[in-house]
Amino acid sequence: MGKTGRSGITWEDVRRLAAALPRTVEGTSYGTPAFHIGKKFWLRMKEDGVTLVLRISFDEREILMQAKPQTFFITDHYRDYPAMLIRLAKISEGEMKDLLARSYEFTSRRK
Repeated sequence: MGKTGRSGITWEDVRRLAAALPRTVEGTSYGTPAFHIGKKFWLRMKEDGVTLVLRISFDEREILMQAKPQTFFITDHYRDYPAMLIRLAKISEGEMKDLLARSYEFTSRRK
């Protein structure tokens, strides 16, 4: 799915893309597969196995959620945290690669 350019990727696609970036550390967070950048939390799978939690700036989150509400969203839990939820079935590998690069830069430079 992911490599064809059609929408929909898997955790394995996210894992491959995330692992290609420097200083990424694979592990777990809240008992689910996750990545950190050094010791900073970066992304994780939700317990449902189909939704990704990704750190992102509040401004970018708002733009993305307005542009593609079927793909990007938050719950009350994430409202005050610089992160958003992504439905993996609704995002292409190319979109995820670009988003991971932006999120990586945002997460890397935060104190």
